[in-house]
Amino acid sequence: MKILVINAGSSSLKYQLIETETQAVLAKGVCERIGMDKSVLNHTGKTKVEIKVDMPTHKEAIKYVLDALVNAEHGVIADMSEIAAVGHRVLHAGENFKDSVLVTHETLKLIESNTDLGPLHMPANIMGIKACQEAMPKAPMVAVFDTTFHATMPEYAYMYGIDYDDYKKYKVRKYGFHGTSHAYVSGRASALCGTDKIKTIVCHLGNGASVSAVKNGKCVDTSMGLTPLEGLIMGTRSGDIDPAVMEYLMGKKGYDVHEMTNYLNKKCGVMGISGVSSDFRDLEKAANEKNPRAILALDMFSYRVKKYVGSYAAAMGGLDCLVFTGGIGEHTVCVREAVCKDMEFLGIKLDKAKNANPPRDEEVLISAPDSKVKVYIIPTNEELYIARETLKHKDDK
Repeated sequence: MKILVINAGSSSLKYQLIETETQAVLAKGVCERIGMDKSVLNHTGKTKVEIKVDMPTHKEAIKYVLDALVNAEHGVIADMSEIAAVGHRVLHAGENFKDSVLVTHETLKLIESNTDLGPLHMPANIMGIKACQEAMPKAPMVAVFDTTFHATMPEYAYMYGIDYDDYKKYKVRKYGFHGTSHAYVSGRASALCGTDKIKTIVCHLGNGASVSAVKNGKCVDTSMGLTPLEGLIMGTRSGDIDPAVMEYLMGKKGYDVHEMTNYLNKKCGVMGISGVSSDFRDLEKAANEKNPRAILALDMFSYRVKKYVGSYAAAMGGLDCLVFTGGIGEHTVCVREAVCKDMEFLGIKLDKAKNANPPRDEEVLISAPDSKVKVYIIPTNEELYIARETLKHKDDK
């Protein structure tokens, strides 16, 4: 069955057409510069093609995507009826949904009510849904949220130490993100271990990075919070920080609250620490050249990941499986080594040779034979997860 997966951003729209039975990606692409000059669709189907067309809104972008999918030269389907359903990546479920949901008039209203929780991403996600509804009125639409995998967290894990009435009134709590990745990867870890009755920690490490604790297949804690700013030090995000730092720096730098939030999201993290880059390939190169700030940035990042691994092992009462995924998790040898160093007391022991030269884009066990905890690299596949969720919920009532 063919499922179209849509990930709509503010000025972009990524897509994949997936055959769920074979897991094959039949076509994929991205619309860039939506609502701007020089908008373009880069499509890969039978052939690769760059289509330069005006895309004032997501409505036009969707139209050109669908046209590309049925095009005689580079398309992959004969007509729209071959698409069984459309799965939309949606940032925030708030407290309204604990699972993926069929988009109806009622559920779309609830999705729209959570826009304040994700003001940068939610409007684009909703525009993507509405554009597809207009272009494909007969196809079921399913919203697959970035937060619902974490909806199984207990209250004591997701609550902040603020006035309880403010939590109830403003929905201020930990929600967590990267849920589609954590769900897919923890599911693969369970499959590799032959059971979901295990305690797993997933380290999704990319420019945005998060850690989740998954006990018996259910998330019990995660590092990101009300927004993706909480948790690990990231490419350009500060991660966990004393809230009073904001007021202090605002006074020193003359920032208002919006400028301060932008600073913490876009000018901090390993880029701000190193002064080199948010790209870990650049950081590794600079560190190998003995750049002290690049070395510091890598050490700080790895240390923060290690702390979360230790705390989540404590929260779950043990650990059976540790997984690295994401661009950094899959490809940065020194980070995996630093996170696992001196962790034998938790049962973690790396096979240094396997860690140093794992095959790319494959699921691989990198722990030593005598390691009590299995350590894996598992490439994530969020689009496949969204397609599966869409298939599961497309006939819901």
